[in-house]
Amino acid sequence: MTAPQPKPWIMGIAPYIPGRSTTDDGRKVAKLSSNENPLGTSPAARDAFASAAGELERYPDASGAIVRETIAATYDLDPARIIYGNGSDEVLHLAAGTFAGPGDEVIFVHYGFAVYEIAARRVGATPVIAPDKDYATDVDAVLACVTERTRIVYIANPNNPTGTFAPRDEIARLHAGLPGHVLLVLDHAYAEYLDAGEEDGGMALAKTAANVLVTRTFSKIFGLAAERIGWGYAHADIIEAMHRIRLPFSMTIAGQRAAVAALGDQAFVNHTRAHNARWRAWFSDEIGKLGNAGLRAVPSKANFVLVLFEGDVTAEQAYRGLMEKGYIVRWLPGQGLANGLRITIGTEDETRGVAQALRELVGAA
Repeated sequence: MTAPQPKPWIMGIAPYIPGRSTTDDGRKVAKLSSNENPLGTSPAARDAFASAAGELERYPDASGAIVRETIAATYDLDPARIIYGNGSDEVLHLAAGTFAGPGDEVIFVHYGFAVYEIAARRVGATPVIAPDKDYATDVDAVLACVTERTRIVYIANPNNPTGTFAPRDEIARLHAGLPGHVLLVLDHAYAEYLDAGEEDGGMALAKTAANVLVTRTFSKIFGLAAERIGWGYAHADIIEAMHRIRLPFSMTIAGQRAAVAALGDQAFVNHTRAHNARWRAWFSDEIGKLGNAGLRAVPSKANFVLVLFEGDVTAEQAYRGLMEKGYIVRWLPGQGLANGLRITIGTEDETRGVAQALRELVGAA
């Protein structure tokens, strides 16, 4: 009997591999592999989540009205132009599913987020990888890749997994250079870690342009990764089209309440941002001191640092050595980063500890 055969473009997908949480021998150690919030979750969000325990038999509000309205009030947006998803990953997939298909092209940058290629291939579109500029987005390279078949350009800003950031004028230049039929998707999963005044202008573009979608997540600075809540903002026509394929109940009652409470606890958000800025700068400086051993920190605006290994100790050796010393980080050879480790900024103790472990591994302790 002949079994059903998957579409050839599905078999071309390399499955997403999440950050590990245990060592090779099963130990739970300091997890610095998934860019989670080391300070946890807002106590208000935790309490709001627990309040839904008595409603497990009920379907959640499929419109997510309370979350959309709270997001709109927080960021001065139109709630009717907000779409939610099971993490911002779902919103990224919705964009591809709505606006691309076989024969179309989807552009993303070298060392971009792995989900972009998966989203493109899932719908039969052709991924097009734009060259980077020292691990950062090169707007000219992206624009040079645009053809009449281009339908979507994905840009993470700050970028994952490199942490690099394209400033406002570069994003404006990219948008201005794209044909109107191309959807520019600005993935702002790490935007809350930017300092005041550093935003790339993407949300302002999404308010006025017909071809810009901005995505956000509650998984990072808000500490709600377990609940998988993401959202996007775009022109009403874009959102209306995406709603046609959105899962109707992908945001739980508990998650909706937690998200609303998390948005209301800006003190927790500010505390997290300040902690990250302090220890990201400290950690980057410590890596800078190991330059003679071949280590280099890519300048980051996110809650992680990409450390490059350009000396005698390889990234794989450091990855396994750190695991033995009690730290799991992210090694990404499948994304062309066999020479780098993405290391989440953890608690003070975790950040000091992983820096000391790296010193010992390269013989600089």
